[in-house]
Amino acid sequence: MIRNVAPGRHAGDVAVTVDLVIFTIRDDRLQVLLVERGKEPFLGMSALPGGYVRDGETLDRTALRELNEETGLDGRRLHLEQLKTYGDPGRDPRGRVITVAYLALVPDLSTPVAGTDARAAQWVPVDSVDFDELAFDHAVILREALERARSQLEYTTIAAAFCTEPFSISDLRRVYEVVWGFPLDPSNFRRKVTGAEDFLVPTGRRSTPEIGRPAALYRRGTAQLLFPPLMRSG
Repeated sequence: MIRNVAPGRHAGDVAVTVDLVIFTIRDDRLQVLLVERGKEPFLGMSALPGGYVRDGETLDRTALRELNEETGLDGRRLHLEQLKTYGDPGRDPRGRVITVAYLALVPDLSTPVAGTDARAAQWVPVDSVDFDELAFDHAVILREALERARSQLEYTTIAAAFCTEPFSISDLRRVYEVVWGFPLDPSNFRRKVTGAEDFLVPTGRRSTPEIGRPAALYRRGTAQLLFPPLMRSG
């Protein structure tokens, strides 16, 4: 989401903004954080949270600030990475605005509280988002972020960013199933993730479920890349 043009900005000026695609898993579904715009343009429409980069402010700092200002969420728990820069001339009806989109993956967080430019903020299941009703070019950004997240699970260890530590192998497998959209063979999955170099670190603890056998608990290792990769094709 983009704020109104700042006073003193001329028609030919180019503004820089940050937009945030924040994914979490809630109620066993992949969900994205959307806000309801409280200002024109696109008043009342759903949008990704975000805003203008301030003078002397880094892009990362803008992303964290906007997350907190618009939703009340604390960005220090996020896995945050730049997704892509979007700069089509007609993406904002008020003038030329270039946005740097960020992808964030988070464990289940509390319901966000809207603030500043947003009238409301909520987690929305990705499979129920009306892409045609998103403001600006946020439908394009959201689709590309979704594919990035799915691809990242193949080659990196960021799936663990959705899990609250410590977690079980079945907790981690469910992340892959929810993000990819299909079930995985439990035995094959366990063999692959426990065999991946420094992906998981045993804690020596076990869960205490009300039903079923206790499960070994893990935390995320130091590896950033998943080797060998875990491909969607099997």
